[in-house]
Amino acid sequence: VAHNAPSLLHRSSFKPLTMSTTDASSTTLQTNDLSATISKLKSVLSKEYITFFNPMVTSWYAPDVTFDDPMTSLSGVDSYQNNVDMLAGRTLMGKLLFDGAGINLHSVTGGEVSEGNNGQVQIAEIVTRWTLKVTAKVLPWKPEAVFSGISVYQVKPGGKEGVLIAHQTDYWDSINIKPGTSSTDAQKQYQKVPTSVAVQDFLGQLKPDGFQAAAAAPELPYLLLRRGNGYEVRRYPGFVGASTTYQRRDFGFGSLGSFTAGMNAYAPSIMKVWNNDNDAKDKVMTWPLEYSAPGEGTDAPAPPALAVAKAEEGGQWKSVTITSQPERVVAVRTFQDAAMGPVVRNCDRELRVLLTRDGLIPVEDTSEYVIFAQYDAVHSMGKRRSEVHIELKPGGHPF
Repeated sequence: VAHNAPSLLHRSSFKPLTMSTTDASSTTLQTNDLSATISKLKSVLSKEYITFFNPMVTSWYAPDVTFDDPMTSLSGVDSYQNNVDMLAGRTLMGKLLFDGAGINLHSVTGGEVSEGNNGQVQIAEIVTRWTLKVTAKVLPWKPEAVFSGISVYQVKPGGKEGVLIAHQTDYWDSINIKPGTSSTDAQKQYQKVPTSVAVQDFLGQLKPDGFQAAAAAPELPYLLLRRGNGYEVRRYPGFVGASTTYQRRDFGFGSLGSFTAGMNAYAPSIMKVWNNDNDAKDKVMTWPLEYSAPGEGTDAPAPPALAVAKAEEGGQWKSVTITSQPERVVAVRTFQDAAMGPVVRNCDRELRVLLTRDGLIPVEDTSEYVIFAQYDAVHSMGKRRSEVHIELKPGGHPF
């Protein structure tokens, strides 16, 4: 999608629609009609994102509509649609360059209609939050480029639908967030950066990853909400898992490996380690076993019958418990060094600095412990993948 990045966001600067100051009831009626039209436009935008603008409903766009994102500027509906079709592989050039393009739409907000002085009507900007993924198949290693951010739509009355999109500006979470601003105030958080910064961000994602260590198991799925500068934000589904206390990580792997025999456990192994070693609190390792599919709610599902039966046996399984985790939003920072205490705690501190910079708020008391995840099979060769996870407070993020 043509995603854009000029100055700070604001209310539409277009000349407002003027209503009769002598007929307040007529003004209110027209305002209500305009609000209903804006609601319809927001539904149209949602459908366009879900279908990757196939089709693009051009009747909602001004003929001279303009688009800006961190890398490109376009003018006119045809130019915009050609750009989208290229990313989606619907043009000859797109078929050669790209594959698997798709957008996850997280929210559509704004567009409030208000009456100003002298019967003037103003339309607030519409803001969408999204994550875009596309594979550069022209390169032999077929890297996937990921962009998340917001689109800001300036809307004015007119056209056969009743309103028209006059301008769209896109910002990327990885380069356009202004440090020290609130993550829940899109109108103040994003700012323009030089095009060279955007190009560098894009090219950096096209580099080969090298030889990757083998994964221990299929990965627990999640929805990527943000690809930020130095971290990600993900929404994990509710899941039920098997947990055990441990002193040595290899003992934890052994206990859970034996317990989950005959089950379909998921990666990663999730470890919780307390920061105060003098508290004598046990380290805990968890392996996800089942997760809630989309549409099944935010709670964890029921545990597998075999897991319940083994946990009730006691004996060799006495250290293993069945635990449930509801859906949550988590900030994630990846590291590749061995997951030793100092490395893990340093990565956790780095992530907290980044969250403060970008206005994201962790759940209370998370600073008392570190949660880290390990994806690789034990003793596997290649580039390893480990992560630090920090759960975000509801209302402390824009998702």
